[in-house]
Amino acid sequence: MKTFGFAGWSGSGKTTLIEQLIPLFVKRGLRVSLIKHAHHTFDVDKEGKDSYRHRQAGATEILVTSSRRWVLMHELRGEPEPSFDDQVRHFSPCDLLLVEGFKHAPIPKLEVWRAEPGEGMLHPNDPHIVAVASDAKVKTKLPLLDLNDPARIAAFILGHLKLA
Repeated sequence: MKTFGFAGWSGSGKTTLIEQLIPLFVKRGLRVSLIKHAHHTFDVDKEGKDSYRHRQAGATEILVTSSRRWVLMHELRGEPEPSFDDQVRHFSPCDLLLVEGFKHAPIPKLEVWRAEPGEGMLHPNDPHIVAVASDAKVKTKLPLLDLNDPARIAAFILGHLKLA
């Protein structure tokens, strides 16, 4: 399994870019999975559903399954957040694991940067960033990719990971 991350400030376009890249990878016959880190409280369950009620009652894990999909929810209940490597171990085998939001993970990453939000760049302080995708001119020694050209970005990622 090859792993590739996307780093950038909120609103930079990471999710939109990944959404454009996944079909390009799948079209090439790759099995793609994704892990996304949320920096806030989130809930994939809905109040009133059986799984929500069981979780609220104190269950640590709830597995919901159907003929179309399954999901495993795990409540930490005050335990520390598992490490990136611990989380990756939950994945079924795949060709490419895309990672969004684990800025400090020691994996190759693409920095997604827009001048509009006005935030500084991450790559000068992250040796794992291997390229920058932007909609602006950026002064960098790293490869600079046009954020509006997902096919070129996909080709770069596949080449970098030697999946091309």
